[in-house]
Amino acid sequence: MALSPVLGKLVSKRVVLASASPRRQEILTNVGLRFEVVPSWFKETLEKSSFAAPYEYAVETAKQKALEVANRMHVKHLRTPDIVIGADTIVSVDEQILEKPVDKQDAYRMLSRLSGKEHSVFTGVVIIHCSSKDNQLETEITDFYEETKVKFSDLSEELLWEYIHSGEPMDKAGGYGIQALGGMLVEYVHGDFLNVVGFPLNHFCKKLAELYYPPLKHTIQHIKHDSIPSVDTFESLSDGESESSSFKEHKGASKLDSPSGVIYNSENSSGVRTDSVIPLENQNGVSDNATKVPSKILDLMDGFRASKALFVASKLKIFDHLKKKSPQKAADIANEVGTSVCGTERLLDACAALGLLEKTPQGYRNTDSTNTYLASDGEFSLHGYIIHSNDHLWPLFTHLESAVKEGSRQNHRAFGKKTEDLFNDYYQSQEVKQRFMAAMHSIAHLTARDVATAFDLSEFKTACDLGGCTGALAHELMRIYPNMKVTVFDLPEAIANTSCFQPSEQCTAPVTFVSGDFFTDDLPEADLYILSRVLHDWPDEKIHVLLKKISTACKPGSALLVAESVLDEQKTHPPRVVLQSLSMTEGKQRSGSEYKQLLEKYGFTNTQIKITGNLLDAVLCFK
Repeated sequence: MALSPVLGKLVSKRVVLASASPRRQEILTNVGLRFEVVPSWFKETLEKSSFAAPYEYAVETAKQKALEVANRMHVKHLRTPDIVIGADTIVSVDEQILEKPVDKQDAYRMLSRLSGKEHSVFTGVVIIHCSSKDNQLETEITDFYEETKVKFSDLSEELLWEYIHSGEPMDKAGGYGIQALGGMLVEYVHGDFLNVVGFPLNHFCKKLAELYYPPLKHTIQHIKHDSIPSVDTFESLSDGESESSSFKEHKGASKLDSPSGVIYNSENSSGVRTDSVIPLENQNGVSDNATKVPSKILDLMDGFRASKALFVASKLKIFDHLKKKSPQKAADIANEVGTSVCGTERLLDACAALGLLEKTPQGYRNTDSTNTYLASDGEFSLHGYIIHSNDHLWPLFTHLESAVKEGSRQNHRAFGKKTEDLFNDYYQSQEVKQRFMAAMHSIAHLTARDVATAFDLSEFKTACDLGGCTGALAHELMRIYPNMKVTVFDLPEAIANTSCFQPSEQCTAPVTFVSGDFFTDDLPEADLYILSRVLHDWPDEKIHVLLKKISTACKPGSALLVAESVLDEQKTHPPRVVLQSLSMTEGKQRSGSEYKQLLEKYGFTNTQIKITGNLLDAVLCFK
């Protein structure tokens, strides 16, 4: 059994993990699954005594967690997920269920009961496939559980309290974490180790394979080896057999969620394709798969073609034309946009191949995701940023070799101007200015809800979004926290052009726009300061000036919210952010630990980092 082909089915879907557990997030991230985290608000108040077996309690709790998230995203967030994964881990000993300890004394009680005994760790897992029909949420629920037996050594009082005082037991089921210090307490484990950590990955992979690739009897081979038992392998675990899946791809499923814009069948955590293929020998005894096509490398080689096809189709507003009237023939679209029929047909076919359009006998039409993200008037349109990518980022990346050799931004080669001159052009030309602001607005609007809900910000009465541009995040904050007063502080040239970006519906109180330069001018007073997509763009000396000013302006209890794409500690993930750094701005992308160290230098503590699964993550710290 291999998960890899299943990942190819999930890469274009909105996959949500209804859990804040960093251990579950790490386990799923390590196998290459792309997902966003939306912690469940379900209060775990189920009556344990009403369940015949401990695993039933874990499964039902997981189900309620996942359903709460699915319903909340559908109704409140207006973003129906494709798949929601819920999980709940419990420890059972002497027929009693142990969850997370409420305090140190409770942890002592739990660990004392486990000392010298074998106990069971149960994880209930629920996979919910969601869809929306007539604005009603429809769900298909699959659940399972995994049991692992764990035996503790006899624990001395001294060891018990030393472990409890470490603080590790307080957020762990049964009061211990086997993957860390708690491993010292364990004598043996029978079963899935990762299940004890918090997520039964092996069982989860098998369940996904059952859902997407139900085995047919005639496709099962029994392969015998001298040293290991025979195993069942499924030849049908390939995208070519996808039509036999019990959960087929949704019609018009989008490929926009892939970080690179090009979909690969599957990747492991290192970004390497891991398709599971059993070499079969032909009559001459030569393996038919002796030379395997390097699909990932070929996709990367062709990636620039896919990007440019998207850019040109967006610039010609083909997706806008198809949103207004569809389906349409290539000749009709060519006539409307003023292009050749031959060239238009090839471009449309390319967009269909990329999953951006559907091609039918009646003509071409947008997918639902294309209407949402690519049409210029889509709810979360990226049109502005796509045009910005074509006009300003594409030329820079054509000079990437020089950028790498020199370690500097290539504005002088791409545009014949220095960086500061190019920046001034943004505000001298009304047309260029509007395009630039539209690009910034599209990203801010798409990410605003996830940034605003990453943490509970209801304790803050006033907020100031420094460099908040069109106010997309500010408006979202006021929608979610109606008692909060939000100010956008940005350059006069930006503030003067925000009117066309204001939402049609007004909150109870409008966002306040104040013009100024956050490097040189006094900052408005606020309980919460916000820096969204600011820190990565500036060199250290500028960041020093800015963070020092914010720190000085903050009163005790005030906070700073940073919205940036946070790299992993190896600085290789997510790939999209790593590639962004090749534009060679004076600033840099940072990992979570680097943001924490940076903010601590200016007196900010209790730094919390939330990976949202969207284009921007959130970092909250307090003064």
